[in-house]
Amino acid sequence: MHLSRRALLAAGAAGLLARPAFARDASYPRPTREAMLPVPGGRVYVRVNGDLRGPRAPLVLIHGGPGGTHTSLLDALALADERAVILYDQLDSGRSEWPQAPANWRVARFVDELEAVRVGLNVPHWHVCGLSWGGTIALEYAARRPAALAGVVLGGPLIATGAWLADAAALRAALPADARDTLVACEGDTPPPAAACDRATDVFYRHYNRREDAPAALRDAARVIGNRGFNQRLYETMWGKSEFVATGTLRDYDGTPLLARLDGARTLFMVGQYDEARPVTAAGFAARVPGGAEVAVIPGAAHGTLSDRPVETVGILRGWLARHDTSRL
Repeated sequence: MHLSRRALLAAGAAGLLARPAFARDASYPRPTREAMLPVPGGRVYVRVNGDLRGPRAPLVLIHGGPGGTHTSLLDALALADERAVILYDQLDSGRSEWPQAPANWRVARFVDELEAVRVGLNVPHWHVCGLSWGGTIALEYAARRPAALAGVVLGGPLIATGAWLADAAALRAALPADARDTLVACEGDTPPPAAACDRATDVFYRHYNRREDAPAALRDAARVIGNRGFNQRLYETMWGKSEFVATGTLRDYDGTPLLARLDGARTLFMVGQYDEARPVTAAGFAARVPGGAEVAVIPGAAHGTLSDRPVETVGILRGWLARHDTSRL
């Protein structure tokens, strides 16, 4: 559930389009503040752009994976022209500490980690946006109904493993025949050579995970930011090796009962037109939130909405956050 399972985590109207604080072919802005904050199990790297004491509630974004890094979210820094934007690497990922203790790799600990970031930064009130696996953390956090939470955005989220795998199977079935049949064979008892499976998986990713190449600035950031990058061991322990079969600790995950704990007036589901988390599935989850949550579909984007359509994605976030700055869940 990261922006590319193996390598890269790393509908808005014209009036909602973002006002980028930088160009994607230029360098990303340097952080206003960096810190290593204590969380359950170790310390995590946190960067802030903007004023945490500004008039608008800060936004924290949670990266995907498990095992991804914050670099996949750098395009959201465009929002720092009007509110503080907080990015962090989860424990055992990126620039955070890597204790590599599987006892830490529990959903509840990752949720506690998010709250520890808020406490460490002394933020009284914030918006939370989780993307992909980060959406699982955001869902679990919002379901606790913390007083500090103004609104929650669930971006291409993993809500239930069963639903995720059903979406993956449906999308695989819609691929060109060669790629589809190869991927099915790759899950069989006598799979094709690994190279053939990799090529077919790349076709799947290009359709549904990320449809656009990363800009030079994002590739440079991922190379020089000074972290250890994606944690394959963490990913495989919690999810597995295949897009279509979950064998890790998340294999039976089902967060759908938590949807009843959310407030539809302050919850947004945000997915790409071609997302691995299919829009029809996201709409079904949104309908289960009391009052009905909003759904935004980013045209032309796959799972990596910020990567494929950064202007549209930031524009949707900008407008939605502004409408919920004084809210509490």
